[in-house]
Amino acid sequence: MRWWYWLYPSSQELLARQIETMRASESRLIEYTMRYGQEVDKNEQANDYDCQCFDTKIPKSSITSLSSSSQCRILNNSNSLRKEDDYFIMHGVRVQKKRRSLSPSDTNGQIRMPPLVLLHGYANGALYYYRNLIGLANHFSEIYSLDLLGWGLSSRPSFVLQNKSVEAAESFFVEALEQWRQKHCPMDGKIIIAAHSMGAYLSIAYCEKYPQHVQNLVLISPVGIPHVSEEEQHARITQRMNTAVFLTSPFRMQLAKFIWERGCTPGIILRSISEERGRAIVSGYVKKRLPAVECEDEQESLIDYFYTNSVLPGSGEYALNRLLKPLAIARKPAVYRIPALKVPRVTFIYGEHDWMDHSGGMEVQQMCEDIRMNKQPSDGCTAPKINVIIVPNAGHLLMLDNWKEFNKSVLSAVYGEDYVKDISP
Repeated sequence: MRWWYWLYPSSQELLARQIETMRASESRLIEYTMRYGQEVDKNEQANDYDCQCFDTKIPKSSITSLSSSSQCRILNNSNSLRKEDDYFIMHGVRVQKKRRSLSPSDTNGQIRMPPLVLLHGYANGALYYYRNLIGLANHFSEIYSLDLLGWGLSSRPSFVLQNKSVEAAESFFVEALEQWRQKHCPMDGKIIIAAHSMGAYLSIAYCEKYPQHVQNLVLISPVGIPHVSEEEQHARITQRMNTAVFLTSPFRMQLAKFIWERGCTPGIILRSISEERGRAIVSGYVKKRLPAVECEDEQESLIDYFYTNSVLPGSGEYALNRLLKPLAIARKPAVYRIPALKVPRVTFIYGEHDWMDHSGGMEVQQMCEDIRMNKQPSDGCTAPKINVIIVPNAGHLLMLDNWKEFNKSVLSAVYGEDYVKDISP
């Protein structure tokens, strides 16, 4: 295949092939979902769980930050691309145990724990939680893992917004998630959000606007927490320049900053080279970043999933430089936003070897404790209760690196430490 077909992925045939590959990799990862579920409980069978992919229509008009000139490739069951469609698609995976024991919040079977909604990070998708879904489904009424708008097999509108503000970029994802919630949860119901990396950052923005719908927020190795001064940012860039072989000169570092500010993304790079070279890059990334994935077939399934997710038409990926500065520093740091959330509890979960510094979570924890100590009862509002959990033997992709301890950490965040003492993950 000639390289320019990947640089300009506009042919119907190419797009249909990519979607087919993405769906096939999803199916293989769902098979692994069931295998890891049997590791949790040898007595459980695959047919004890309802696990299925599904699509949800959300009105285009609800994404108010999109410019009227934005074009969209609707990815629906027929792969058709119709400009006249007045909706977008939110794709996801739903898992439910058919015979479920009562959770700690059930009372005589009348009250159910809200569903757990899992959100992925940048360049990831719903099935990055494939090792976790069955284990967690034993403890919640329902599990939903979603492809954010502009990622995975959700619709991919061109990322042409009303303006270039942080708020407009956040709104693109926040309003789509709220429309999805309205379709799957009662209007007065709540959800529990557990979100990774960039998804965690976006879930904070969601909680700012819709706190009444969130019972519990779990931030998994979140990006964009600390405030970094211009001086500290410069020092970090200098340090990175001195340690990066390919950035050994000030010119190259400035070039890297220029490329970031112009919105270049990993997806753009992968779409601009041959499939063979692109897959080789992704393969190296998966094998280096995820040594815990030792099975060759499992590795190949992840490589297919990651690569195809990246070379499908670009959309949500272009939020990267709208939300973050170089070195993943937030333009609107969450350290000052979380203490003002009207969500009762927020838990940070980091990997022991995470490149996201857990000191950000610790700083938020201290800020919220100080606020609660200084607030008077008559003030009527207070900061959320903060907990910080470290998952051993795990890095940034902790849901895959150490899935059993990750599951226990999520359950601890939602139900408390006592709940997880004597349970399987």
